[in-house]
Amino acid sequence: MRIAMGVEYDGSDFLGWQRLGHGMTVQGVMEQAISRVAAHQVQVTCAGRTDAGVHGVCQVVHFDAEVQRQPRAWVLGTCSHLPREVVALWAKPVSGEFHARFSACSRRYRYRILNRPVRAALHARYLTWERLPLDSTLMHDAAQRLLGENDFSAFRAASCQAAHARRCVLAIDVRRDGDQVIMDIEANAFLHHMVRNIVGALLPIGRGERPPEWMTELLTGRCRDKAGPTAPARGLSFLGPRYASHWGLPAEVSQ
Repeated sequence: MRIAMGVEYDGSDFLGWQRLGHGMTVQGVMEQAISRVAAHQVQVTCAGRTDAGVHGVCQVVHFDAEVQRQPRAWVLGTCSHLPREVVALWAKPVSGEFHARFSACSRRYRYRILNRPVRAALHARYLTWERLPLDSTLMHDAAQRLLGENDFSAFRAASCQAAHARRCVLAIDVRRDGDQVIMDIEANAFLHHMVRNIVGALLPIGRGERPPEWMTELLTGRCRDKAGPTAPARGLSFLGPRYASHWGLPAEVSQ
């Protein structure tokens, strides 16, 4: 039996999603918890791996179980064996053809910047701080130049293992909400550090150090060395993937 599960986590104290031979990872604690409920060893596959310090609002995983449990039992049982930074949100039986990664039509991220003269005391684990004023309108204008299918080599980490750098950005929005500047982005898939590198390029535009047209220069130039520095991980949250409605998953991850 294949089960799809929604997962929420604070990534601050994890070494990222992917299981490692050392240190705590989200995949590692998820597999330990679900295996306790299933009474056999379980491996989980996620929709999109996140780096150390990156949070998950609704990560989606799938796993195969040799036993039958009610969805409520999978959720409550898994949560009872997880550290407080991770919870299972929901569970649903799916067909064996469903794959958390390959069945996803798109993925969505949010990056939040606290833009005020002093740093955060509350919610500091989930915000990046920029003390200089940011023009979110200029940042939004620049971000629209990334829409569509492009080669995102300028925003790709040197350690990225993807076969190619072409990705399709479906939507991107930069807006101000009080003293926060928020970027939402949706794409068919993302390169390693792609979102954080885009934010790193938007910040000098928001500070007025570069014009919005600079984003086009970076994109067409395909040179990582000429773009801005990688933005910190703590401001980034994986909102979740989207799947076709025929999989019958909750509305928050369905098209």
